[in-house]
Amino acid sequence: MDLNYSPEELAFRDEARAWLAANLPPELKDQAHLSKEELLRWHRILAKKGWVAPAWPKEWGGTGWNVVQRYIFEEELGFAGCPALMPFGLSMCAPVLLAFGSEAQKKRFLPRIYNGEDFWCQGYSEPGAGSDLASLKTKAQKKENHYVVNGQKIWTSYAHYADWIFCLVRTDLTVEKRQEGISFLLIDMKTPGVTVRPLILMDGGHSVNEVFFDEVQVPAENLVHKENQGWTVAKYLLGYERMNTGRIGESKRELRKLKESFPEKQKDLRWRDRLTRVEVELMALEITNLRFLDRMRRTGQPPGADVSMLKIRGTEIQQAITELAMQAADPELPETQALERRYLDMRKTTIYAGSNEIQRNIIAKMTLGL
Repeated sequence: MDLNYSPEELAFRDEARAWLAANLPPELKDQAHLSKEELLRWHRILAKKGWVAPAWPKEWGGTGWNVVQRYIFEEELGFAGCPALMPFGLSMCAPVLLAFGSEAQKKRFLPRIYNGEDFWCQGYSEPGAGSDLASLKTKAQKKENHYVVNGQKIWTSYAHYADWIFCLVRTDLTVEKRQEGISFLLIDMKTPGVTVRPLILMDGGHSVNEVFFDEVQVPAENLVHKENQGWTVAKYLLGYERMNTGRIGESKRELRKLKESFPEKQKDLRWRDRLTRVEVELMALEITNLRFLDRMRRTGQPPGADVSMLKIRGTEIQQAITELAMQAADPELPETQALERRYLDMRKTTIYAGSNEIQRNIIAKMTLGL
């Protein structure tokens, strides 16, 4: 196992870091709540450079970088304070289409995702099916050459911006095993019967929504993979989603800001001890991430169930950093309001992409065999 970067990889890191420093618009740096236009502006800057979809095959616009280069670039994006690239199209729907989609689906959707012409969202969670996703009840009934979809999705990030949504729907109500009878559909958000209702979060921001489907007609050609085999697609997608939730580069940046913003607080031995523990935990997480990368580099296989440990520890560290900031901040200062919003926003990290409690169950069952 090799956990060190080669000279070539270090040179690549320096190249990426320099380019980001020169091309990231200052008004987009370190911003938490951006408009659709601002998010797509950064997306298109990277697309023009050819760096917006590093993991895609070269014939579809990928960079040809190896798995370590892609990891380095992802972390440099976070470390530089770049706006988040919305993952729903680039790193969730696109990998699914590349693995399971028809040629017609690839030709139709992939170029538009790459160029930022279509904004995507994810239709997974429902009021009674969050971490227990297999309990979903949104139904899709096949009629001639289309499906009729009825149901509700919740906590749908950026659905108010989205042009398209990829959805898990139940197409067979007779199966005994809940993971069966589920299909994966692509739905145009402009279709009659689709309604988006905002959910305002604790920090006062609007990033998530409820989405309702009332007799929504979806062309049968928008079915990905095979009918009733959508759970296979869902598991494939979630592996990639959880690989990217550690956000090590972003946590490094926030930890550095914490030290720079509160130098006097480090005289408090108890606070400094907690800060040091978080820093050590972040270093350990980075080494663990590098172990996954080394395995993926050697085997060429996607991450397995044990990738859940990155999601668990990474999101706990993100929360711990915001807690330290709140302990150090002066409540009378105006800038503390921004820290408060970030603290509240980070409460969701241990829930999305499958709650951390569920992730521990996955590790116990799939990795430890308990």
